[in-house]
Amino acid sequence: MEPLTIEGTRKTPMVMLNPDGKIMISGRSIPEDASKFFNVILTWILEYVNSPKELTTIDVELEYFNSGSAKFVMQILRELSEVIHTGKELKINWYYEEGDDDILERGEYYASILDLEINFIETE
Repeated sequence: MEPLTIEGTRKTPMVMLNPDGKIMISGRSIPEDASKFFNVILTWILEYVNSPKELTTIDVELEYFNSGSAKFVMQILRELSEVIHTGKELKINWYYEEGDDDILERGEYYASILDLEINFIETE
């Protein structure tokens, strides 16, 4: 597998997918066509989950994301949760700005719906 890096724009997040088990999504996610943007990411993740590293770490540092992006973030987390079923470790770090209850609550919702342990990290 090759690493995949997508530079962030005003409407799309910066994404770093590394086959060594480090995954990061950060910035704003309000793409015109969420499926067009996220399908490349999901394809990479589906391939990664077939042979994950002992530890997979995903850092989610989204300052804002729309409902179209929210569906794909859920799907990304759902697919990555398969890592746990292969006996490997999954660490999810969910960053949110101090006082940004919306982003915190979205992360808590994902943790609840997907039955995942998520580390919530408040930033300034």
